[in-house]
Amino acid sequence: MIKIYHNPRCRKSREGLLILENSGKDFEVIKYLETPITASQLNEVITYLGIAPIELVRKNEAIWKTEYKSKSLSDEDIIKAMIENPKLIERPIVINEKKAVVGRPPENILTII
Repeated sequence: MIKIYHNPRCRKSREGLLILENSGKDFEVIKYLETPITASQLNEVITYLGIAPIELVRKNEAIWKTEYKSKSLSDEDIIKAMIENPKLIERPIVINEKKAVVGRPPENILTII
């Protein structure tokens, strides 16, 4: 089943959700700020995306700039930072089987549904 890691306050995330709703396919919405993502889930997402953890970080978030930007962080440290501060995770993320995309732009979602 298709999953979307969604933040209702984010315009791009809402646009991504609309694409899924219009697709007519079944999908699950995971509001990751309300139901925090686990380390295992985040590692799986990163694997499906085929990226390094730092590529999933929202680097313009204040918490990143004040707490992490100037530090030398391992991939594990970055994942821990995203789990402790889920606002740092780029959104939306859509997973379909073992493929995933970040919906920035939202049209990226069309490539895996």
